[in-house]
Amino acid sequence: MHSTVTAPVGRVRDGALDLLKWLALLSMVLDHLRYVGLSLDGLYVPGRLAFPWFCLAIAANVDRLRNAPVTGHWRYLGWLLLFSVISEVPYRMFIDDADTLNVLPTLALGLLVVRGWQQKALLDRGLALIAVTMAAVFSTQLMFGFFGGLLPLAMLLVFRRPWYFSVLPGLVCVAANQWQILLNSGTPVALSGLAICLIAPLAGMVLLRHARSASPPAMRRWAYTLYPLHFLLLLFVRQIIA
Repeated sequence: MHSTVTAPVGRVRDGALDLLKWLALLSMVLDHLRYVGLSLDGLYVPGRLAFPWFCLAIAANVDRLRNAPVTGHWRYLGWLLLFSVISEVPYRMFIDDADTLNVLPTLALGLLVVRGWQQKALLDRGLALIAVTMAAVFSTQLMFGFFGGLLPLAMLLVFRRPWYFSVLPGLVCVAANQWQILLNSGTPVALSGLAICLIAPLAGMVLLRHARSASPPAMRRWAYTLYPLHFLLLLFVRQIIA
């Protein structure tokens, strides 16, 4: 393996980044298939790739937009917040016993944190501080909790570091995934899930580094609709099975 894993930066469409997003979406759907009424607990393991890869995509997008007009960053945040609200009802319809918000509020806070680290403006730093505070105060209400809000920043910090620095976001990812419960469970699925959490950041960054020639369909703004829609589709599947 190349000694340094870097994320591609540029204004042109990045096929590797689009591929990462599609794989993260696939992983998320596989994870949620566990709730359609079939015995699919093993899908928990590949499902652990979804959140860290979405966080990596956020960090990569922020890095690519480093010198972009500030409106681009506000638009990015706006879409996350809009679909955070839109997705909450379908999310709770599908996950009957949900005890957290859907994942988009966590990603929105993570975006503010990583943006505040990258940009030195007082506004950006202030918003990042507010985001960290909110992640700490409302940790139990956020999917993946406080550490989930820090994961995009942990990803950004190791973009241009030697590959073994990926242990940092790996540990943050483990912390965000209720590691105590999984470790105490001791089942093969739980322990495999922990292992995936640890290696997911490295796997994602290797993909960004080595899949630059990939050309999957571009994930544009319409892709935000896939999050609430997939809940409704899986709810329909569950009703058919039942």
